[in-house]
Amino acid sequence: MTDTKTPLSVEEVLAISDPGDVNRENHTKIDRFVINVGNVIAWAFPLLMVAIVAQVLLRANGHNQAWLDDLQWWIYGVAMLAAFGYAITTSSHVRVDIFHQNYSDTKKAKIEAAAIGWLLLPFIALMTDVMSHYAWASIESGEGSSSPNGLHRLYILKTSLPFLFALAWLAGYSTFKKNLAVFSNTGLAKQLIWLFPTAVFMGWRFIHYILYWVIFVTDDEIRARRITREYEIFEYAMYISLAIVVALIVIGLVTSRRKGDV
Repeated sequence: MTDTKTPLSVEEVLAISDPGDVNRENHTKIDRFVINVGNVIAWAFPLLMVAIVAQVLLRANGHNQAWLDDLQWWIYGVAMLAAFGYAITTSSHVRVDIFHQNYSDTKKAKIEAAAIGWLLLPFIALMTDVMSHYAWASIESGEGSSSPNGLHRLYILKTSLPFLFALAWLAGYSTFKKNLAVFSNTGLAKQLIWLFPTAVFMGWRFIHYILYWVIFVTDDEIRARRITREYEIFEYAMYISLAIVVALIVIGLVTSRRKGDV
């Protein structure tokens, strides 16, 4: 009986062995940066396996080490969050392709651009902002392990979170832009349309922080935690951001129409 299996193509072999090398010629500098960071942090997984096995053996012999439990969470947290951005860049994440796989390239690109720009990137931007405050609170309190024998300086781990979410945001934006280029120009106006909630949210937070630090530096009498409560302008930061984004879209579309790009 002869073997009728079709040999794997070079692309299929690369996708199995190293997703980071698939379509390498089409990767941007951001893609290569995210992939290289992921490749380095991937070495944390063997260390995680060693930590788990060591703790199991030590615990079985009555020598439980709390710091090894903490180390597992530290390694797992950093490695998995770095893998998030890597998976976005290499398109190696889990998909439900029942319908998607039968769509045209243009339709796939539109779905990807909308999903990334309106759903994924706003979430990542929100988490980056939240994790920044989370990390700063941990640094201020000198947060350590809940166990006396655990790994202290927990704020080091928490400080890595906003940076890793920012890395995932870069990965998502690069992927978004490549999908947008399949069916449209990638001018500012078109990007803002397909990134509308992301742009409004990020503009809002940028305006918020600019106002906060201007007031903090210029008003010596106010306490830092009361700035957002005592200045009403913070209530309008979202509307200011919305107005700016809409204005940029209109200006971009008018300019593109004059140039014949729309």
